[in-house]
Amino acid sequence: MRSCRPTTGVAPSPNGSRPAAPFVGGQGTMHRAIKIILIAIALSALATSLAAETGGLRYTITVSKFENRAGWHGRWDLGDAWGLVMTDMLQQTGKFIVLGETDMRYEAMAEQDLAASGRTAQGRKTPATGQMTPAQLLVKGAITHVQDSTAGGGGGVRIKGFRVGGKKGKAEVNATVQIVDSTTGQVVASTSVVATSQSRAARIGYSGRNFGGDVGGFKNDNVGKAIEDAVAQAVEWLVEQLPGIPWTGTVALVKNGKVYVNRGSREGVPVGQVFVVGTADVIRDPDTGEILDESINEIARVRADEVREKLSICSVISGDASKVQRGMAVHLP
Repeated sequence: MRSCRPTTGVAPSPNGSRPAAPFVGGQGTMHRAIKIILIAIALSALATSLAAETGGLRYTITVSKFENRAGWHGRWDLGDAWGLVMTDMLQQTGKFIVLGETDMRYEAMAEQDLAASGRTAQGRKTPATGQMTPAQLLVKGAITHVQDSTAGGGGGVRIKGFRVGGKKGKAEVNATVQIVDSTTGQVVASTSVVATSQSRAARIGYSGRNFGGDVGGFKNDNVGKAIEDAVAQAVEWLVEQLPGIPWTGTVALVKNGKVYVNRGSREGVPVGQVFVVGTADVIRDPDTGEILDESINEIARVRADEVREKLSICSVISGDASKVQRGMAVHLP
């Protein structure tokens, strides 16, 4: 009986099977794949360079809610989505100890205050005040412009009733990002980013986790996709600034010839890390009290022999061990 299936114009192979149909749009897909690979290679080189300059040490950081100065309003909050994605991306870099967003920290403090009032059951798990990790760096800024264009369409290839490819809507997001030193309140660095919904946050290999709650819908929105790419640019820029931001610690204890430094595996300290210990000279503006400069008078150098989560136990490898005291500043060599 003759087959009723239409022929495709492709001759069968000697064993009777037909060769696979050519992949439609393969050249464009290959170009995109090559581009992603090149970006990944460049980022890998950047990460290696930064690790060499900062020693792979991590900084505590928190994200403040970004202001919506663009006047854009949709089904989800622009500032909440930015903070959620940025907190997640910062965590994924491995370069930061990411603390809760500002509103989450306020909620934690409110819970501590409630426990301290005596109106809750008391025990070992009761939230205590004075235990919150302080942030060395604050990230703040504003979303200054949003343009959402979902017009257009057509093109592409129809496969089993579904259209693949073709024109899509496009959104653009502009934002200003600032790094603030939490000690001085000064803006350490700032930049502006411009992103579109078509970039898909490829710069840092963002995993694109699923988000729930009130902002979960932003991932299916062109503006949301542009937010992801804008945040990816901002996080990449943040990591690039780290070599210029001092990484510091403090001597927490001196006992039995060992120096205990208040930085550990949480901050990325490896066994064998060398630190400079000394007294800090701080020059302040006599009119405003602002810190103008800070330097360290080296007393000794110590090496981390044992690293725990929040501290490093070090031995003195050079300098005068008898002069090392609790409260002295710890810097990188």
